[in-house]
Amino acid sequence: MFLPQEFIVKKRDKKALTVSEIQQFVQGITDGSVADSQISAFAMSVFFNDLALDENVALTMAMRDSGRRMRWDDLHLPGPVLDKHSTGGVGDVVSLMLGPMIAACGGFVPMISGRGLGHTGGTLDKLSAIPGYDPFPDADRFRRIVKEVGVSIIGQTNDLAPADRRFYATRDVTGTVESIALITASILSKKLAAGLDVLVMDVKTGSGAFMPTFELSKALAERIVRVGNGAGVKTSALVTDMNQSLATCAGNAIETAEAVRYLTGQTRSDRLHEITIALCAEMLLAGGLASDTADAEARLLQALDSGRAAEIFGRMVATMGGPADFVERYAHYFEPAPIVRPVFADAEGFVTATDTRGLGMAVCALGGGRRLATDVLDYRVGLTDLVELGQKIDSKTPLAVVHAATEDSFDEARRRVIEAVSLGASPAARPQQVYCILREGDLARQ
Repeated sequence: MFLPQEFIVKKRDKKALTVSEIQQFVQGITDGSVADSQISAFAMSVFFNDLALDENVALTMAMRDSGRRMRWDDLHLPGPVLDKHSTGGVGDVVSLMLGPMIAACGGFVPMISGRGLGHTGGTLDKLSAIPGYDPFPDADRFRRIVKEVGVSIIGQTNDLAPADRRFYATRDVTGTVESIALITASILSKKLAAGLDVLVMDVKTGSGAFMPTFELSKALAERIVRVGNGAGVKTSALVTDMNQSLATCAGNAIETAEAVRYLTGQTRSDRLHEITIALCAEMLLAGGLASDTADAEARLLQALDSGRAAEIFGRMVATMGGPADFVERYAHYFEPAPIVRPVFADAEGFVTATDTRGLGMAVCALGGGRRLATDVLDYRVGLTDLVELGQKIDSKTPLAVVHAATEDSFDEARRRVIEAVSLGASPAARPQQVYCILREGDLARQ
């Protein structure tokens, strides 16, 4: 007979857990036979004692198998099933361009995304700003859209990795969210339930990242790569910079409009373009859709410049219930905020640092982000024209333009923006965008 308390004691005493024990504990999380107090005790034991690689793989797979697993083999897709996941940040609109770009290069992208919480923006919230877009199609429709369009971006359904939902809710209130082993299991259980051939992780580092130091970000990336491959999915990871907003804007409708402008070639900021191409290229390489990095980049630029990626994005929006002419008339479908006003610094100088989390919280203060999961968003609000590290600031150059619903929220956002940007007498060096790429073969040689 399986006794959860004995299982917890084994991890508390740093003894090895078996695959069977882990499976039974996760089954108890799913069916309710394991109490919240027992989940929190196990989480705390892992927080202090970690999980061995085989334990982490077993936990991830058990959580993956706690609900429905997507299948694609019966559809006889003419290309690999690929996805990307980001640990989150500010102005991270990459998924909206990446999915159509990969589809235009022959991949199939069933992307299951989440909503934002705290300072991080959520892909699902950006798409939900589009009138009519239904992020929760039934499974058959989701599969059909992926096959016919090449990409579909939806929200997590209740039957995918249900054990993770209860496990995370317990971790969230017991101070155990930061465990690398449990973060890994949480992320991968949901992604692997989507039936992927390839997963590329974008692990952020810096002032707007969940893991603020490079060392922690790299450790998380390495664990995800090891566990993902151990669970049978070809997994690699990029550690990328989040010391400033990735796009030059932040906010739901605002970022979605930026994605359309990127896909259509109206504007492509250097940082956003570099990260998007790097992640897409890694996906094409891992999926066997390109022979080398140069080939992958050439294919991606062709997908953009030919208009194919923008066309696929428009088809995805239309098949998900949005307007058929969204790409051509996106501005028509987004209501502007009542107040659009620049924010200026109190002094002149060069931007030496940005508190990117602070900028994300400014969007929250405007009503564009959540403090609680139940908060209702105002899709109109956000920040545009955000300054970059190293940029010279004077009396005519705003730190940002604030899009607000009320004077009070504008004042609060203005204060947060000013506090988030540090100025100095000389420009700081701009950080590199991609710090490293981690693949299974490279880690095996370490």
